[in-house]
Order: sequence, then C-alpha cells, then structure tokens
Amino acid sequence: MKPVLISGIQPTGRLHLGNYLGALKNFVELQNSGKYQCYFFIADLHALTENPEAKDLRANILNLAADFITAGLDPKKSVIFQQSQIQSLQELKWVFSTLIPPGELLRMTAFKEKVLQALKPEEREKITKEQYDEIVANTNYGLVEYPVLMAADILIYNGQFVPVGHDQLQHLELARTLARKFNKKFGKTFVEPQALLTKTPRVMSLNDPTKKMSKSQPEGCLFLNDSPKDIEIKIKRAVTDSDSEIKYDPENKAGISNLLEIYSALSDLSGPKKSITELEKQYQGKGYGQFKADLADVAIKALAPFRGLKTSDLKLKNLLSTGSKKAGKIASAKMKEVKKKIGFILPATQ
Repeated sequence: MKPVLISGIQPTGRLHLGNYLGALKNFVELQNSGKYQCYFFIADLHALTENPEAKDLRANILNLAADFITAGLDPKKSVIFQQSQIQSLQELKWVFSTLIPPGELLRMTAFKEKVLQALKPEEREKITKEQYDEIVANTNYGLVEYPVLMAADILIYNGQFVPVGHDQLQHLELARTLARKFNKKFGKTFVEPQALLTKTPRVMSLNDPTKKMSKSQPEGCLFLNDSPKDIEIKIKRAVTDSDSEIKYDPENKAGISNLLEIYSALSDLSGPKKSITELEKQYQGKGYGQFKADLADVAIKALAPFRGLKTSDLKLKNLLSTGSKKAGKIASAKMKEVKKKIGFILPATQ
C-alpha cells in the first residue's frame, strides 16, 4: 500500500499565484509522482471562519474544484472531495477536543496572527494584555478550534504525509501530539503524520515584497484567471529597487528576488525549467524592463489554462460527490475503530 498524503485548500475566493505555487502546483507534482495515495479536499468547513455568504461559498466551492482539475489534479489518480460532506469528521474533532487544553490552542502563532491581523504593526506592538484578551473574547471560536479540525482532517484518513508551508508546521505538530495522546490513552490507532515542506518559498506581494501575496491587496496579487493585460501591468509595476542588477538577494533586494522565484517556479509550465542561478546569468547586464517583460510573457503562458473554459457545474458536483463518498468510507471505518477503542461500541451480548 502506498502511504496516504492529504491536504486541502479553503474556498475563500479567487486563487492567486501564491496559492498555486505554494500548494496546488505541488499537489499535482506529488500526485503524478506515483509515490502516494492522494486525498485533496476543498476545506469549506475551515472557510466558515471567514463568515462567507451562502451564495458566495457555493460559487467558491465549484470554482476551486474547477481550479483543481485545471491545474492537473485527476480524480482517477487522487480522491478529490468536499470536507463538509464527511460526517465522521465532526465526531473525531470532538474526541480530539477533549484531549487538548484551550490554553494550548490560544497560544498558537497562527491564531494570534489572525486575531491581530486587523491591527496596524505599530498598534500590535503597543497592545496591552487586557486589550488582547478583550479581542480574543470576541473572536470567532472557529479560529480557536481550527487546528483541532485540521488534525481530524489528517488523521481520519490515516494521513502519513502532509504537504505544508512553514506557517502550518505548528498545526501539524498539534496533529502529531493528538495522535500520540490518543494512542497512549486508548491504544495504537493513528500514525503521526510527517510534513512535506513545499519547495517554493512564500510568494510575496508584487507591490510590497515584505508581505505575503494576498487577495486583500489585489494590486500586488496575480490571480490565476487575471487577463494577460492585467498580468503585464501588475508585473511591470512590481517593486524592485534603485539599481538595475538582476541578482537573488532576499535580504537586500527583496523585490527582484521575489520575481526571480516566481519566474523560476513558472518556467517549466511554458518551457524548460530554469533555476534562479540560470536566470541571473541569462539577465546579466540587462535591465529590469526586459526581465519583467519576459516574466510577464512566462506568467501569461503558464496561467493560460485558468482563463479557459471551466468544467460544467454538474460535472464538478458529480466529481465532488463521488470523491466525498470514497473519502467518507475511509473516514467512517476509522471512526468505527475510534469508537470501539474509546468504549462507545458496546460488546455483543450472548
């Protein structure tokens, strides 16, 4: 049996280049490696922490499913499904929630960042404990239990490998901790999942290379379905620095370093793969204008499939329904094992 690999993406709007290079492109490569039994899901339960309107969430679920297929995820090679359709998931999340103190969840780095994201950097630095506690007291509770649900997402399918970025390592460690706690108390049931760190570094904003690319700053964000003209304009306006040397130096030349990473990551989708070192040599003595023009051309070609025709809604619904049934069977079997270990399933009487 191949080891199980699992990951998901939230349906919270249009996907951008950071989502693609940081997750989706890597999913396809892992699927096509033939090394894993792959499960990829649309994390619509997690998306509720963003308080979406029902009509928007429905549209986002179908659009994300279309992006999965367009990127190259294949339902014949991977189980592609909708998180909310797995009934056993909520049962396992509850079981895990009894094994973890709330203080540990409230100390999560990702939780703190999410709670304070509405504040300016200078406001964060000056915030008092009383002010922070008040913000936490009025925070969406889904943000608190997010990592418990993530642990259930992984462990209910016997997940052994999880492709993640550095910002998710703490959450994955919690999943490992919960697996150990359950196994110690009730007997060996779960494997401790391992991280598969994504190859591509974080994709930074085109107009502020000190921050991650985000849909909240659309002018610095390349969306997968941006028009060729929009791609050209955004890359042309991308922040670089005062000189014109095309050199990879994230500390001193964050802007051009970010563009070099994007160029290298996209190059194999429109031609032969080019390393950052190769790109530095190729553009030695050339200015930013030529580099940006070529990068725009590469990006336009690489993202062309996402501007094409989408799969029909009916086909997408059927695809998710079929995948959810497959995933549901695995989850149900694991939950039955969990219930037996816990004591929920009473022995048969004579």
